[in-house]
Amino acid sequence: MTAEKMMEYLYSLPEQFASSLELDLAFVSRYKKDYRNIVVSGMGGSAIGGDILRVYAAKKAKVPVVVVRDYNIPAFVDQQTLFLAVSYSGNTEETLSAYSQAREQGASIICITTGGKLKARADQDGYAVVEIPAGLVPRAATGYLFAPLALLLEELGIVEGVRQELEETVEVLRGMREQLHPGVETGNQARIIAGKLKDSLPVIWGTAGVSEVAALRWKAQINENAKCPAYYNVFPELNHNEIVGFEVPQPLLASLSCIILRDKYDYERNQRRIEISKDIIKDQVKEIIEINSQGESYLARFYSLVYIGDYASVYLALEYGINPTPVKVIDYLKAELA
Repeated sequence: MTAEKMMEYLYSLPEQFASSLELDLAFVSRYKKDYRNIVVSGMGGSAIGGDILRVYAAKKAKVPVVVVRDYNIPAFVDQQTLFLAVSYSGNTEETLSAYSQAREQGASIICITTGGKLKARADQDGYAVVEIPAGLVPRAATGYLFAPLALLLEELGIVEGVRQELEETVEVLRGMREQLHPGVETGNQARIIAGKLKDSLPVIWGTAGVSEVAALRWKAQINENAKCPAYYNVFPELNHNEIVGFEVPQPLLASLSCIILRDKYDYERNQRRIEISKDIIKDQVKEIIEINSQGESYLARFYSLVYIGDYASVYLALEYGINPTPVKVIDYLKAELA
């Protein structure tokens, strides 16, 4: 696969949300009960949807959402847990292990996958499966890996307003892609950001409860697409530790590019923290790049921050002359574990 293929994946992201809105979720009626907690199990690109759900639900739901990126699940998982097993391939070994434990502990289980062992086991055990389209790489399937989770919670009466927010997300992203795709040479913000990030170490800052998962997504996309290290942190926590670490070593600090993800609904004190932090580091780092969210609803604003990062990571790969699609190191690790 080539960079052109990855660009096609990015361009079609709004359609992933639109397609998810057409899912038949009639089976949800048999899952309606009073849950004490919701656990999402996944790894890598399949887990990011759970993280988005965790932050999204924190503002809307009366029960906590916990994300598990491991072979083992929490001891509190029981008959009053809704367990959402997410694996794009359906063969992720950590998720399969977590699924088996959730089954043993009596949780209500729904799987989101393209097939594989996870679907086979769920079919055999009598659990529902939301089958999503195959043929992508997991990190390019974020629409399919998040939207069904949120829609399931809406159908269960745990959160409200998901459909309207996803509809706005589709419109916002469709507008953005016309300014970000490779045919736009002049004024392409993602391309400009990639040029600034080249030959530097990206550090991405978000804010708790708003853009923290978007910052994680930026980091992961730069890792996987551009094949270079990147790191992220979150306000206000980073003002209690990381901000102190901008004194030495000066040659390394001079190679840092700090990307700050901003949202008009950032808590007022965090907005002030961002301005003070910029002033602290401005003479130490190579670049400070600020990205502003677009849209009104949380999901639209969140995904607007994610979308520009997705494009920037692929343009950064092209700056380095790298094909963004293969992840040879992950393939090697899986082969060695096998």
